[in-house]
Amino acid sequence: MITRTPRRFLPATVAALATAALLAGCTSGGGTTAAPATTTTTADPAPSATPTPTPTVKPTGANDPALKTFYGQQLTWGPCQKDPENEEDTSALQCATLKVPLDYTAPATATLDVAVVRNAATKPDQKIGSLLLNPGGPGGSGVQMVAYDPKRFDGPLHDRYDIVGFDPRGTAGTSPLNCLDDQARDGWLNTDQAGADHGKQLADACQAKYAQILPFVSTRNSARDMDVLRAVLGDQKLSYLGLSYGTYLGSLYAEEFPDKVGRVVLDGATSASTSLVQHNIEQQAGFERALKAFAADCVTKAACSLGKDPEQATQKLATFLDGLKDKPLKTESGRALTSSIAWTGVISRLYGGEKAWEGLRNSIGWAMVRGKGDYLLDLADAYNGRDKDGHYRPSADAYTAIHCADGATDAPAGEQLQAALTDLAAKAPLISKHDPQSALFDPDCRIWPFRATEKPHVIKSAAANPIVVVGTTGDPATPYAWAEKLTAELGNAVLLSRDGEGHTGYGASKCVRASVDAFLLDGTVPAAGIHCPTD
Repeated sequence: MITRTPRRFLPATVAALATAALLAGCTSGGGTTAAPATTTTTADPAPSATPTPTPTVKPTGANDPALKTFYGQQLTWGPCQKDPENEEDTSALQCATLKVPLDYTAPATATLDVAVVRNAATKPDQKIGSLLLNPGGPGGSGVQMVAYDPKRFDGPLHDRYDIVGFDPRGTAGTSPLNCLDDQARDGWLNTDQAGADHGKQLADACQAKYAQILPFVSTRNSARDMDVLRAVLGDQKLSYLGLSYGTYLGSLYAEEFPDKVGRVVLDGATSASTSLVQHNIEQQAGFERALKAFAADCVTKAACSLGKDPEQATQKLATFLDGLKDKPLKTESGRALTSSIAWTGVISRLYGGEKAWEGLRNSIGWAMVRGKGDYLLDLADAYNGRDKDGHYRPSADAYTAIHCADGATDAPAGEQLQAALTDLAAKAPLISKHDPQSALFDPDCRIWPFRATEKPHVIKSAAANPIVVVGTTGDPATPYAWAEKLTAELGNAVLLSRDGEGHTGYGASKCVRASVDAFLLDGTVPAAGIHCPTD
């Protein structure tokens, strides 16, 4: 979660909270995680009274005798614990705990409790099954996605589906990873002088607290958990909507369980065939383009503090933000707005597209004209999961742990490193200038103690049912080219496009929602080549 540069994927729920933080009136915002009352967050020893068959090296899901007890379990549903920060009525929601193996190759050694929430179908006599959700991240909470917006899918979709959210390994209600205390995290995030030991500080703290679980928080293991959940919910095939990083989770599921793919939608797509470093370069370029689009719009407004020249506006903003390294701004709270935090606040608004630009314009004006950093600091806090009392949201370190567990082993050195930095500087000269190494290694897995053997590779889904990929032409976090690439790689997939700015398409276009809902409800695959406008 290195926030001097944009995260690879921002959870959709966090993006929504950040987008709501500073509208025209510049009010502050934040977010917390809603955890089920029945969830435990430790890996407990598995029962050993009955001998367990030796599993295959690659688990085969429900066909693996060693996993029979997990696939055959019954969920116990009950009321969800009320989150005092969540003003939504969650009385209709039910929460439960799913038990899965910590290590799928040795399921008898230990188990993990996965937090699950269900918003039951409103017309059970017409029920299709369960629609599983993932909001992105990695580190986003599927439980929070449902609990913080229980009416999000109201209408025909919720009439016929149980809307189900779950917290992947290492996140929120499923063994959340918080390696640094609040004070240490403040310093870790705020620094403009990230030295060589910056990544090691986090890695050492995580190893000291979570050595048991870190090797097993990979996305492939979460995909296996999702198949256990599918079966336990009683669904023969998976219906799934994955946003941002959730498209990677969905892609790995299709690779691991092609015969269980039902109606799967991947919105804000990424490809598993590109290395993390190359992904970061391309994402930085996406945010650079989005920043220029914002600046070009800003100069047409009377209240813009970036001048009137669209060619110079972006440079003026970047120069100001970089200058905070030497002269950070004070805030009413006494905290300083550093360059690192200011860049985080600005970038967080680019996820929201044009609807977020007014709030960003006002926040920048308060900083550049009035010398007040409070509003950019509030935006960064919402993005980083810091509440008004200085406490950070659970799973603050899931982003790093999951990426590194996914096998992010590519670490160019020597001439390859210089070539990567040159490429980064050419494609994102303004956004990456203040800290190019952190932009390239986000997160920094070079010294991480645990990682899987996962390698960048092409995922094919020809053996699965058709998959719908949604791409947004101006998406800064998951550039449109990634959606085109994933669609081509999957093989049996169709691309549905949204024209406009901002991250993901389903929540920003009635046209996209109509096509996706028709697919999820009736299996109607969108025609190739559809482009939808932004609402």
